[in-house]
Amino acid sequence: MEVKELNQVVVRFSGDSGDGMQLAGNIFSTVSATVGNSISTFPDYPADIRAPQGSLTGVSGFQVHIGADKVYTPGDQCDVLVAMNAAALKTQYKYAKPNATIIIDTDSFKKSDLEKAQFQTEDPLAEMNIDADRVIACPISQMVKDCLADSGMDNKSVLKCRNMFALGLVCWLFDRDLDIAYNYLREKFAKKAGLADANIKVIQAGYDYGHNTHSSAMNVYRIESKTKEAGRYMDITGNKATAYGFIAAAEKAGLKLYLGSYPITPATDVLHELSKHKSLGVTTVQCEDEIAGCSSAVGASFAGALAVTSTSGPGICLKSEAMNLAVIMELPLVVLDVQRGGPATGLPTKSEQTDLLQVLFGRNGESPMPVIAATSPTDCFDAAFQASKIALEHMTPVVLLTDAFVANGSAAFRLPELADYPAINPPYVPEEMKGTWTPYMRAENGTRYWAVPGREGFCHILGGLEKDCKTGAISTAPENHDLMVHLRQQKIDNIQVPDLEVLGDKENADLLIVGFGGTYGHLRAAMEDMRANGKKVAMAHFKFINPLPKNTAEVLGKYKKVVVAEQNMGQLAAFLRMKVDGFVPYQFNQVKGQPFVVNELVKSFTEIIDK
Repeated sequence: MEVKELNQVVVRFSGDSGDGMQLAGNIFSTVSATVGNSISTFPDYPADIRAPQGSLTGVSGFQVHIGADKVYTPGDQCDVLVAMNAAALKTQYKYAKPNATIIIDTDSFKKSDLEKAQFQTEDPLAEMNIDADRVIACPISQMVKDCLADSGMDNKSVLKCRNMFALGLVCWLFDRDLDIAYNYLREKFAKKAGLADANIKVIQAGYDYGHNTHSSAMNVYRIESKTKEAGRYMDITGNKATAYGFIAAAEKAGLKLYLGSYPITPATDVLHELSKHKSLGVTTVQCEDEIAGCSSAVGASFAGALAVTSTSGPGICLKSEAMNLAVIMELPLVVLDVQRGGPATGLPTKSEQTDLLQVLFGRNGESPMPVIAATSPTDCFDAAFQASKIALEHMTPVVLLTDAFVANGSAAFRLPELADYPAINPPYVPEEMKGTWTPYMRAENGTRYWAVPGREGFCHILGGLEKDCKTGAISTAPENHDLMVHLRQQKIDNIQVPDLEVLGDKENADLLIVGFGGTYGHLRAAMEDMRANGKKVAMAHFKFINPLPKNTAEVLGKYKKVVVAEQNMGQLAAFLRMKVDGFVPYQFNQVKGQPFVVNELVKSFTEIIDK
């Protein structure tokens, strides 16, 4: 068997929402990450809780981009499309390259299946102008039934293993080691050994089918790792990385970690993950509503914990009053906002960047709050750690923005050494201030000292009413309120964040691409594509949005043309115009609930250069 080497490939698994496409995609991603490939994934969930089986709106997709070198996006289009039913082929073929290999389960292309998928003829390949020579058409359902005929499983349980047959076939196509997949399944189904064995048997059957079939659509490819750094790797989602970042920060600060949360898509996985780690000093409370989730976290912060509350955009609206309580009490709190499509319940399973102005300004009164935006699934770990460090060291609530794309997506993650991360030193009130300390006394950088309740000699009261800056008593004095407003703002302005880094042709670019948060990979891929084609392009991506990096005005003013690209109607562009005198950028705005498409970015940015 000849094995051809590739530099990168994109695979998309698709099928009914009950077909296990997310599991198949996750296992294939794990296998690839474990052998050292760079990966970027995009789970594309249907918005329906449970659409009718075989319907167009019930299709679930999982796309993974695997590379020998660093990959930044899940890819615009796939090289291999797995379509487990007719509806999947109908809705997902648009994501396939013209020469892509298509794998279909012919048992799910019966007349009734074609009618549900709104095909007009009984030949869907011809109807969609798909070259049959590129299609691996096999009766997956029947082969799985034959494979598990002696398993004792009922028919419904047997058919749930179809995804593993497709996974085995894809693993053969890309010369993957099945032992890693087997270990994954044994761990996942540790309490159901029979189910693990059945799935393992079906994966092997899919692999063997590929090995024994001589189809013109089939070739075997290998993607070697070229950039792997020594260490232990795992395939990690952004939500899991966020949870781990919070645990690491609490460990570094020597504090208990508390999460007060109310379940909401797509943030709930952080609650699920943290609830598994009581042994690490983590306390999680699933509260009755968003307000309670945030308010309980404020209470945990007052008691001396690293306090976190997690939600998505609709929950930020509800949490805003409790967030402001943390502002005026000057208590550390991390508010995780996993952005999704809106407004209202909007597109719960889709991704946007439409909460930026809400988290910057969407509260009553002058309520300055640091805002950090994670740039990738693996960066969620660092972003959570940094948000926690800022909150604890500057006695302020901090908003950590992720989004459904980076939260549900995954990448190969090298497990970090905690010793490599900086210390976290909360401004505890010095012992020598006993007897003279009052609640709003401040350190040299303007941060309020933290007195954890129970410390002898430091009894105090905090609350939502304005306090006298000297005594801590309730005050309505105009001059005092004006002073406290400015002190709270100055405290945020004093936070030191890294300078804005410029990538690409930083000295002579004809265009500077600007973005924030989870669009990093797509914008960087667009920049690299344009540079490879002779364009002079640079990129500056914001992770720290409030306060802005000190060199922001210098960077933005250096280039004749700047385009701000974001998945909203121009919120970052508006904020930058507000903060940087004379800044008038071009804008690229899409609000589709889907990640950017690199080819569209390249086309638009090239047009700006050529104007």
